[in-house]
Amino acid sequence: MTDTFFLGDFGNGNNNGVFIGGGQVGYNWQVGYAVLGIEADFDGAANNNNTRTVGIVQVTSNNRWITTLAARFGLTNGPWLFYGKAGGGWVGNEDFTITNLATGASITASNNSNSGWLLGAGIEWAFAPNWSAKVEYNFLGLDDRTFVTPFGFQRFAGDTFFERNRDIQMVKVGINYRFNWSGYGYGYGYGY
Repeated sequence: MTDTFFLGDFGNGNNNGVFIGGGQVGYNWQVGYAVLGIEADFDGAANNNNTRTVGIVQVTSNNRWITTLAARFGLTNGPWLFYGKAGGGWVGNEDFTITNLATGASITASNNSNSGWLLGAGIEWAFAPNWSAKVEYNFLGLDDRTFVTPFGFQRFAGDTFFERNRDIQMVKVGINYRFNWSGYGYGYGYGY
């Protein structure tokens, strides 16, 4: 993150190793060895301390949740599914705060949500008739963001902060239960 008053570089705001947890819903359809589907997931993010300080200015942004919606496409080999996915994603910030440490003045923008594109790949293993386990990698590309401090913010009034390189990379591990309501669900070689 940088600003127009050239206070310095606040870093890219990335937190490595942040834990996320949540759930997903989806529908898949298997035709021969091909599996096509759609899935949505929602994850809460344990990212409560993303703070950068340069000089007397401190910037805090807390990512609270991540949700995605994507098409899935893959090939089966016995109980294994090798798949890719493409779609969109959203990241919710509870707040974005800029604080002047010299005066104690701060300004907060609340309930920001940010959207971007999603690409991913994974492997899923059907270990029982209706159960599967998966591991996947997702890349969520987010747009740059700007924030202008209001003119009541003393010395830094009208300063524009630019947040760049906000992309998120995720490795997810999960267990799925397949309902197979229509009888046309994917079996990954189980033949049902």
